[in-house]
Amino acid sequence: MSRNTRVVLSSRPKGVPTPEHFRVEEAEVPEPGEGQFLVRNRYWSVDPTQRGWANDAPNYLPPVAIDEVMRGFAVGEIVASRHPDYAEGDVVSGLFGWQSHALSDGSNVTRKVLEGDMPLSYALGILGLNGVTAYFGLLDLCDPQPGETVVVSTAAGAVGSAVGQIARMKGCRTVGVAGGPDKTALCREKFGYDIAIDYKAGDIDAALTEACPDGVDCYFDNTCGPISDAVMARLALRARIVVCGTAAITDWDPTPMGPRVHRQILVARARMMGLIAFDYKHRWEEAVADLTGWLRDGKLAANEHILDGPSAAPGAIEMLYTGQNTGKLLIKVDAD
Repeated sequence: MSRNTRVVLSSRPKGVPTPEHFRVEEAEVPEPGEGQFLVRNRYWSVDPTQRGWANDAPNYLPPVAIDEVMRGFAVGEIVASRHPDYAEGDVVSGLFGWQSHALSDGSNVTRKVLEGDMPLSYALGILGLNGVTAYFGLLDLCDPQPGETVVVSTAAGAVGSAVGQIARMKGCRTVGVAGGPDKTALCREKFGYDIAIDYKAGDIDAALTEACPDGVDCYFDNTCGPISDAVMARLALRARIVVCGTAAITDWDPTPMGPRVHRQILVARARMMGLIAFDYKHRWEEAVADLTGWLRDGKLAANEHILDGPSAAPGAIEMLYTGQNTGKLLIKVDAD
């Protein structure tokens, strides 16, 4: 049987993990025991949350241990099973880690992938964690109403691009913030944002003032930092803010002390809430069904950036934080 290629966390980063914090190694492919099955992974997901999982800091999941397989989402097919609910040939996605073969008892499975007409990689992006995050963060927590202004940071990213498109479907006016002319063009031309602001181009405060003359009704925050500071100064009455990510802060030790937002939230009577998609696990299929329908109807578009082979994995998380990716970042496990 083939070998199990694994990417392990070899040392503890402080902030964004870089290639020296990982090691690619070979191991025996495990055999499933009673109640287990073996997944051959085809794609690994690269997500901003992996920064937190690699660091030894308080988080919603414990840190990945040194010399353990890097935690991450993956999708693949079951090649051997001794589990009554999972058969050989089933395609599944879940927290299988950055390894070519993963044993599971079903507890780390996100879902069985049944959308055979969609690219398999979509199960980790627009039909996976990113799409589901956008769906529930916007529709449940922001609750956007027709005619409202929705501002999204990292608007060309895997989550942000979906947020903007869903907001447009709900009749909202959409303002995306992204870095560089290529990404702002993508926001306008592929993802349909009404306005795209390049935060690298100059005065973000002036650009937001012009783009949001009546204030910001919903802010989907993927960055924290200066972009969010500028948005908070422009909250409309009863604005809703969803905190999904903190990409602008690469190191939380010590905790950055930015402008206080209490006054803006008080005056606007705004609501601010954190978002972890795992909280919606019981409703995951609801989101996937709607997202799949929108894809099939041509109402939703997705962009992917696929790296080839496990050797690309050690530098992949860093790519997210330096803005090198041009879509949902994935690693194709079998580079050939």
